[in-house]
Amino acid sequence: MAKKTYIQAITDALDIVLEDDPKTLIFGEDVGKNGGVFRTTQGLQEKYGEDRVFDTPLAESGILGLATGLGLTGWRPIPEIQFMGFSFEAVDQIAGQLARMRFRFDGLKNAPVTIRTPYGGGTHTAEMHADNLENFFTGIPGLRVVMPSNPYDAKGLLISSVENNDPVLFMENLKLYRSMKDDIPDGKYSVPLDKANVVREGNDITIVAYGAEVNEALKVADTLAEKNISVEVIDLRTVSPIDTETIFKSIQKTHKVVIVQEAQKMAGVGAQVASAIAEGAILSLDAPVGRVAAPNSVYPFALGEDIWIPRAKEIEEKVNEILNY
Repeated sequence: MAKKTYIQAITDALDIVLEDDPKTLIFGEDVGKNGGVFRTTQGLQEKYGEDRVFDTPLAESGILGLATGLGLTGWRPIPEIQFMGFSFEAVDQIAGQLARMRFRFDGLKNAPVTIRTPYGGGTHTAEMHADNLENFFTGIPGLRVVMPSNPYDAKGLLISSVENNDPVLFMENLKLYRSMKDDIPDGKYSVPLDKANVVREGNDITIVAYGAEVNEALKVADTLAEKNISVEVIDLRTVSPIDTETIFKSIQKTHKVVIVQEAQKMAGVGAQVASAIAEGAILSLDAPVGRVAAPNSVYPFALGEDIWIPRAKEIEEKVNEILNY
């Protein structure tokens, strides 16, 4: 076991699945010799050869079209979309093809494709590089959307994603790539898909979050603990489908909840969580559902991210509002 960054944990996972299964393939823009724009795949082409780790043209529609065909013919492809904002070019392949395969063939065929893509603000990227676009994809039946918040989960969830037989959109947070470390087991392990994680137990209020916002929620929990306020923090990990059972169980204990996301508020993961709570656990609540999200505007670029992304301060204000309701 060693301390590793989020991005090193992802590289570990890719190395393991390539070694375990000769049918796994990695391809995308600059993932081969250059090791990817963030060096996530560095050294993998040298180790496994150009037939299994290779570069493609700058064409996301082609990358996902190739992945679809490979997935249907016995391969287990791991294509990379270099930045989340570029996924618009591949929506037809993802939503119109990959996600429908199990239904289309009545379960006789599937598409074991894991699409990796970085997202998220805090690193002052150019336009269409940091967009949180999970809101676009979580409503697509047949597609899992996975968003790890820490290095340990990133490795385990990626291995689980590649080994499952359905298409997965695996979203990797840009800010977390090199800003945090975990103790990471050297060998293979998995973290279950579709299962939320109670990362901090508490009794007074529940915060439900995912991605980088989990770490902002934990900062709030630490701050409020100094005031004898006990905050439970849930990391969704998989945002489609959502593990409502874990959320309901927490609310039955705390009776108050705040939902946090980095993406725009309209029609997002937080809205789905709030709706599920209204349908399945509303009688457990002693206050309205609190929500913290980004403004309903175009994702800003460069320094504009700093005033757009929800931070611990905004979460703490909303938590206090719900506590004092």
